[in-house]
Amino acid sequence: MTKKERAKLACQELEKLYPDVECSLCFEKPYELLIATRLSAQCTDARVNIVTKTLFEKYPTLESFAGADLEELEQDVKPCGFYRTKAKSIIEMSNQIINNFGGELPRTMDELLTLSGVGRKTANLIMGDVYGQPAIVTDTHCIRITGRLGLTKNKEPHKVEEDLKKLIPPEISAHFCHQTVQFGRDICRARTPLCGQCSLAGFCDFYAKTQREGKL
Repeated sequence: MTKKERAKLACQELEKLYPDVECSLCFEKPYELLIATRLSAQCTDARVNIVTKTLFEKYPTLESFAGADLEELEQDVKPCGFYRTKAKSIIEMSNQIINNFGGELPRTMDELLTLSGVGRKTANLIMGDVYGQPAIVTDTHCIRITGRLGLTKNKEPHKVEEDLKKLIPPEISAHFCHQTVQFGRDICRARTPLCGQCSLAGFCDFYAKTQREGKL
């Protein structure tokens, strides 16, 4: 079976499992997704959603984030970890959006990458969820699952992104990545994958290998 064939089967099965899955970060305004994603680094989405529920009420506009007191914002986001770096980035990116992009979230990958603290993972999420463009968000679940399936041998996010661009139809790429996140939480867990309950096991490299080695 080729990687292309395996990818097609993976897309079909994940669509059966999670046809309506969406980004697990809560937001209403485009810039709120950017801030929530910045806070999600090394932090669970569930905790971020708890923090942003209060945060977005306290700072209801992009301008209020841009003019926030750094030490106060640090305390506001402290539960998400790495709070000094994250607070500094939020203030900087808010000012950049206002001063460099007229208060509107940039619409291209290159422009998004100019914002403080924004890497390809975050930029792809914005491209897919805000602007409806093809996007491969290579979070830890996506990297783990596509690696186990045999769609990529790489671990570095940008390399995985390039590999998946060749295999996943662009019109469903952003949705596919959200599906892998939920699938990674439910079935294909990092330490104890539930291979016996997995509808993708029939074409999964990891499952075939563990069977050959007698580990299942």
